[in-house]
Amino acid sequence: MAESTGPRVRRQPQQARSRARVEAILAAADRILCHEGYEALTMRRIAEESGAPVGSIYQFYADKGAVVDALGERYLSSFATAIDALVDRAVAGELTDLVGTMVDVYADLYRSQPGGMALWAGRHLSPELARADEASNALIADGLGRIVEHLTGRPGGEQARRATRMVVWASNAVLHEVFKGVGEPDLETVAELKRMLDLYWEDLRERLAHP
Repeated sequence: MAESTGPRVRRQPQQARSRARVEAILAAADRILCHEGYEALTMRRIAEESGAPVGSIYQFYADKGAVVDALGERYLSSFATAIDALVDRAVAGELTDLVGTMVDVYADLYRSQPGGMALWAGRHLSPELARADEASNALIADGLGRIVEHLTGRPGGEQARRATRMVVWASNAVLHEVFKGVGEPDLETVAELKRMLDLYWEDLRERLAHP
């Protein structure tokens, strides 16, 4: 990704009209990434797809990389929100199927973010976004760790921290493969992921019960 010589985000939209324009710009970029790929994503192409003048896009984003970073941050924010909601459900006693619920929630996020899948599949990430991706994975693993501690009634320790990282890495790898292409995703593979993680979860519960 090309480096920008100026600020990557030039200004935040304040008025409703400006916010709507930014939404249109990001939605257009998402569609282009999904259907045409990263190389097709240019400021002119975003303008054509969004109906916004090229000059107005530059008011908010210094370059193509800044648009991509804004999209990436939005994708990652939705993942953080999801794990917070899962933790709340666990604390409220509403998370009776940890693996099935977790996989379904994140599969829905992958399905709803086709542009993000195209971006991550090609790894067209700035150093800043790559670091944010790593931080997001760590945040999700930490949330899973809190859920594990609540469901088992035991402090997780290093064993649980290592296990939750494994779950995040494995789930990411499988869901990226399932949702990175065009057409209908292979939901049987998602079901296989659940079976695999169910066995791992039962094994982890046993190990935590008998340290």
